[in-house]
Amino acid sequence: MQKLFDHVDLGEITDRLHDAAEADAALVTQVIGAACRRFPSIGQRAKTVHIEQLIRSGAWIDVALALIDLELPQWKVRRIVYDEGEWHCALSRQRELPDWLDQSIEVHHADLALALFGAFVEARRTGAQPSHTSVPSVSSYADGQYEIACSDNYA
Repeated sequence: MQKLFDHVDLGEITDRLHDAAEADAALVTQVIGAACRRFPSIGQRAKTVHIEQLIRSGAWIDVALALIDLELPQWKVRRIVYDEGEWHCALSRQRELPDWLDQSIEVHHADLALALFGAFVEARRTGAQPSHTSVPSVSSYADGQYEIACSDNYA
């Protein structure tokens, strides 16, 4: 499948997923075009063929799970829950951690496939942004006017 939608940003795809009632071939093609870097994969031809078969058959939930596996191998499905008429899908990099420690991505939608695709796109957006730690970094540049000194008092 050729990348037709390189100019579409992931925020726009997120809005389209949120506004859609159900998944269809056109929307899935837009998601693949905007968010997939490894599809089609030359090195993992079997996965590519499998995803193409799933797309032809319209198995959107399986397509979403296969794309998460191919494109975001460090992300895993943490939770899929149906609550009050919506599917809640959470992806996590460290799903063994307790919920309150994990920084998972959760997306909800009335359609399960769109919830999975939404979580996939959000994980891709998160991965594209530079990560910031809670600890500030210090420049490794040392000016010649400063010397390292030990200030411990061992008296």
